[in-house]
Amino acid sequence: MDLAEKTNESAGKSLGAYLAGHLRDYGLLVALIAIMLFFQVVTDGTLLKPVNITNLFLQNSYIIIMALGMLIVIVAGHIDLSVGSVMGFVGALAAVMMVNWGWPVWLTIPACLVAGVLIGAWHGYWVAYWKIPAFIVTLAGMLVFRGLSLWLLEGQSVGPFERSFQSLSTGFIPDILGINRPNGTALLAGALAVIGIVWMGLNQRARNAKYGMDDEPTLFFVLRNVIVCGALFYVMYKLSGFRGLPNVLVSMVVLTVVYAFITENTTLGRRIYALGGNENAAKLSGIKTEKLTFLAFVNMGMLAALAGLIFAARLNTATPKAGFAVELDVIAAVFIGGASMSGGSGKIIGAVIGAFIMGVLNNGMSIMGIGIDYQQVIKGLVLLAAVFFDVYQKNKS
Repeated sequence: MDLAEKTNESAGKSLGAYLAGHLRDYGLLVALIAIMLFFQVVTDGTLLKPVNITNLFLQNSYIIIMALGMLIVIVAGHIDLSVGSVMGFVGALAAVMMVNWGWPVWLTIPACLVAGVLIGAWHGYWVAYWKIPAFIVTLAGMLVFRGLSLWLLEGQSVGPFERSFQSLSTGFIPDILGINRPNGTALLAGALAVIGIVWMGLNQRARNAKYGMDDEPTLFFVLRNVIVCGALFYVMYKLSGFRGLPNVLVSMVVLTVVYAFITENTTLGRRIYALGGNENAAKLSGIKTEKLTFLAFVNMGMLAALAGLIFAARLNTATPKAGFAVELDVIAAVFIGGASMSGGSGKIIGAVIGAFIMGVLNNGMSIMGIGIDYQQVIKGLVLLAAVFFDVYQKNKS
């Protein structure tokens, strides 16, 4: 065997080894694209129409926002079953504040976020300092805040709300470039996002090369960026032909970037992963595990409150059944996105992709006229398949 053949064989093995080690990451992206293409075909192009893409973001915004917090809770080795009830309670609280008590929007929003922080602190206190299992604490919270929502609303729907409050979910960023059709702001945002993704990727590769760290093979790096950037700009182009960028999309992107940075590039993020990986070892290394657990639930409460405000703003009313069983979609999104049931692993981007997979499934099946009964069966099987894949990969390694 000559030198060229040896080099090719070595390169093939390294590519195969890298793909095997990152199969879950690439598989998620491929799965999302495949699901979208499937529904695009079977719905005769309805899925990727500008109005439906906008609806996808509006319908799944609160799921994605809560998935960011749920990922941190699950990575820390816990779970929160109360998020749907907390979301519904905060939406009810906002409705009562504005409609019944006459509070202004500018005061209602921060008050509701503070309420979410206090609820998260309540859960975190029992889990972190009294060592009561999170499953029990948040199951109790789910029942408590579901009951408080019914009490607060007196079993009736409360609304409508001021236009300024509705804009939390249904508002759009005005076209600052003045083009309007297509929306110049959406096109500019898409172009800047593509440049930012490529620039950050190249910087990361340069840092890895500088410190001699293993990096993503060039072929995979190019293909991944072409697919991601192409899909991103395509979505922005579609949105530019409708009403532009929804306010809630901007909120989701900002939160995703912030939480991805915290979990992947800060000491706090590394400590959360260490906590979920081995709590005793983390404590022995000097990490304040109780404080981290407490903060994980505080953060979850705040994001659940924000999701409740966005959900209420979208419906323009607060209902006693708001948030019912939403916690199941949030938890499923995180596990589908690659988080481990035992804690210590998972990525923010994975949780977001998992949420979009769930959202596209819901939206596509609804367009096709598939009944809610079959939708639940299919989503359950998808979740089981994702968890089975995670367990299989761990046993294999």
